[in-house]
Amino acid sequence: MTEYREEDFLMLSGIQHFAFCRRQWALIHIEQQWAENVHTAEGNLMHKRAHDPNLTEKKKDTLIVRALPIHSFSMGISGECDVVEFRKADDGVRLHGHRGLYQICPVEYKKGKPKSTEVDILQLVAQAMCLEEMFSTEIPEGFLYYGEIRRREQVIISEDLKGEVRSMFQEMHQLFKRGYTPNVRWHKGCTSCSLKDICMPKLGKTGSVRNYIERSISEAEQIDE
Repeated sequence: MTEYREEDFLMLSGIQHFAFCRRQWALIHIEQQWAENVHTAEGNLMHKRAHDPNLTEKKKDTLIVRALPIHSFSMGISGECDVVEFRKADDGVRLHGHRGLYQICPVEYKKGKPKSTEVDILQLVAQAMCLEEMFSTEIPEGFLYYGEIRRREQVIISEDLKGEVRSMFQEMHQLFKRGYTPNVRWHKGCTSCSLKDICMPKLGKTGSVRNYIERSISEAEQIDE
């Protein structure tokens, strides 16, 4: 199994950008471009509380840890979990400084409501895979908490989803190594993207830049006439 060096690690959270739009991921993670909109600002406020390491707590047989740093040498990624619940169980793992055995369950916080795509699910699965590698265990499930509906959605950590995550990170490493930003491909998600003014997705619908310029000149000449 290939292992990456720490200096080559990619951001785990980037898989959500990548699954949504490969160009968006490249603009952020390769070209270092970013822009806030109301959606990203609201999301940042929710994660600020979820990532407060001072809010570690214990409820009965569950230890709740926030802002837990995680990584995977096999996938070459690192990041943080919003929340990880360590639940006492007979078939769990040992935790330093705590008695008994614990099962591990990641919980990712999102500001909106469940999406029709797998972007949130893939991010959660990637977190579970890191935890599996770090603790030498298997994690059967995780949860996505959505602020708009104020409840958790269960996610089964399947082998199919794990395979999809591995494949995406392999592609991300390849693009990052090449420093390649994919071309524009317009889709309905472009309208709500915080990078739409940087990406200019509508330009991609016009064909080549040359055709766009020629058409603009032609339209201007018609107006003058």
